[in-house]
Amino acid sequence: MFRVGGTVPVMDPTQATREVFWNIEYTWLVYVLMVPTLAVFGWGFWLKIRRWRSGQPALRFDRPGERLQLFLRNAVGQGRTIKRRYAGLFHTLVYTGFIVLFLATTVVAIHHDTPLHIMKGHFYLIFQSLIVDIFGLFVLVGVALAAIRRWISKPKLLVYTDEASWILVTIFVMALTGFMIEGWRIAVTDDPWAAWSPIGNLFALGSDPWMTDTAMQRGHVIIWWFHLVVAFGWIAWVPFSKMSHVFTAPLNIFTANLDGYGGSLKTIDFETAERFGINHLGDFTWKDLLDFDACTECGRCTDVCPANTVGKSLSPRDIILDLQGLMHKRGDEFLGSRAGNGNGDGGNGSGELLPIIDQKTAVSPEALFACTTCAACMEACPVHIEQMPKIVDARRYLVMEEADFPEGMMDMMNSLESRQHPFAGTQFSRVDWTEGLDIDVMAEMDDPHEAEVLMWVGCGGALVERNRNTVRATAKLLKKAGVKFAILGREESCTGDPARRVGNEFLFEMLAKGNVETMERYGVRKVVTSCPHCFNSFRNEYPHFGGSYEVYHHTQFLDQLLESGRLDGNGAGGRSNGSSTITFHDPCYLGRHNGEYDAPRNLLAQVGGARQVEMERSRNTSFCCGGGGGMAFVDEPPDQRVNQERAQEAVDTGADVVAVGCPFCATMLDDGVNARRGDRDVQVRDVAELLWDAVGDSEEAAP
Repeated sequence: MFRVGGTVPVMDPTQATREVFWNIEYTWLVYVLMVPTLAVFGWGFWLKIRRWRSGQPALRFDRPGERLQLFLRNAVGQGRTIKRRYAGLFHTLVYTGFIVLFLATTVVAIHHDTPLHIMKGHFYLIFQSLIVDIFGLFVLVGVALAAIRRWISKPKLLVYTDEASWILVTIFVMALTGFMIEGWRIAVTDDPWAAWSPIGNLFALGSDPWMTDTAMQRGHVIIWWFHLVVAFGWIAWVPFSKMSHVFTAPLNIFTANLDGYGGSLKTIDFETAERFGINHLGDFTWKDLLDFDACTECGRCTDVCPANTVGKSLSPRDIILDLQGLMHKRGDEFLGSRAGNGNGDGGNGSGELLPIIDQKTAVSPEALFACTTCAACMEACPVHIEQMPKIVDARRYLVMEEADFPEGMMDMMNSLESRQHPFAGTQFSRVDWTEGLDIDVMAEMDDPHEAEVLMWVGCGGALVERNRNTVRATAKLLKKAGVKFAILGREESCTGDPARRVGNEFLFEMLAKGNVETMERYGVRKVVTSCPHCFNSFRNEYPHFGGSYEVYHHTQFLDQLLESGRLDGNGAGGRSNGSSTITFHDPCYLGRHNGEYDAPRNLLAQVGGARQVEMERSRNTSFCCGGGGGMAFVDEPPDQRVNQERAQEAVDTGADVVAVGCPFCATMLDDGVNARRGDRDVQVRDVAELLWDAVGDSEEAAP
């Protein structure tokens, strides 16, 4: 019998093709089996869609152009998935392999079941033979790499279930049996085009010495039907397994929040809301319910979570999976009564509600209040699940419905209610920091509209002693640049950010509306602040309450002043600030929440005699200082302090100065660096302080 080697016989390639159902009888059974397969597949996804539609309304199909770009980048292009090299590699191999194999199957169906006989000629040789073989090999290699990771390496971020193992086994079996079928067909038929199917041809050459034609034909029939049954069974199983993410994840990416993490928290209509916050399935939006089904169990969110890193009980992945399990187990009972009308109430028809907050699950009060709201989990998630807003929504229920929250947060909120700032023990006033600087206060100006900008000082800048140098340096830089600015002074109140992140939405709205009213009275239109939390509130949250401003973080505004020439940086490079190396800590609410990474670094480039080095986790992968989400006011266990974890990373760079752009970061890292620096002299200083040292008048340089 003639056996094909590695060369193509001299034949007309335009005639190249193959028989679709070679060696197979009763082919009508394929179509008979396909009907229940597709019926179960469709029924499974209809159950999911039915549950999603029972959630509360959410606008997630607006701005289709932006959504399409996001979809192409992170669903089709796998932009986030490939950031983890090993996992990204095997996932890309399997993902692209499946797409090509699906297209090949579609080509076969069109060729066999329609008058369009397209599986022939060069298209058959190049795509249907060579490319399909290569991508089929990708699937085998990808599954093998995934198996090594799951069964041998066993990283702690994964969820280890029998289902996940069976998925790998099933995919591997489908790909392997596909090559076996192809190889035995090539061998028995002496396929003259075998060299165009390199992997199938290897199976043919490997089988030839020890199998007769009859054995290969019989094996071909058995494996062909086995392959079909496994493939159809897998298709029917997809909606009920983790593999449903093949469909739910792209949909979740398309319907992701386009307004950034800083604007991701929902407002509450206190006049119509039945409950404040979320503690029941029916309180979630349909997008939240879709999030639960989109989870791939990859564990990246938990792996980057600051609280989890230092040993706290918070695991964003487990919160999502526990809610997913609850929805799958009892969702039909508690969501089905109103399924389809987008008006679920979380009840089961008799008024009984299904709580989601439970000490025995990952959605425990202890875990919820460990969150710093840094949004690292959302940045890391390859399918754009929104973990942090769900945590805040659950906090809202505990705070506003149950009055249940940590003692430090209680003291902070009591101070906000009584003194309009969160620092219960401070002895400073809002204007003490201005001593000797001759700063305009809007209430004392003849015409407040003359102020080019409002300098929003913030509680952390005005009322914490170690941060007063920051706002003083910022003010002196603005003066040096000739910027006409003013402050609100004693009329300034907390923006409400700590209250909102802890879960007291009512207190946040009260403070926000009060500030908007004050700023409207003075005609404020441009705001500069050194606090990223205030910056985020003004930029993303105050517009909901009628406060629309042109908002700048102080590093952004100072960078513009340098670039425009209003602030003279000439000669700054020659003035040494006494440090040799600076590392910058990206504040979560400036960087990850609002996308600003370059302005602080541009300013640090003006600091003479200093070299910038980056921490291992920087920019959008920056690690939180531990102060967000109200955690700056909580006394953490000594062995579970996020600020010390970050401080150690800063110290490990060898930098003399840890530069910050946030008063909370300054306070948290000051404490952390002092605990981790050893005998070294490492300072924590705001970018504005360092810049003033570099470009300020020598006789006025900050100490």
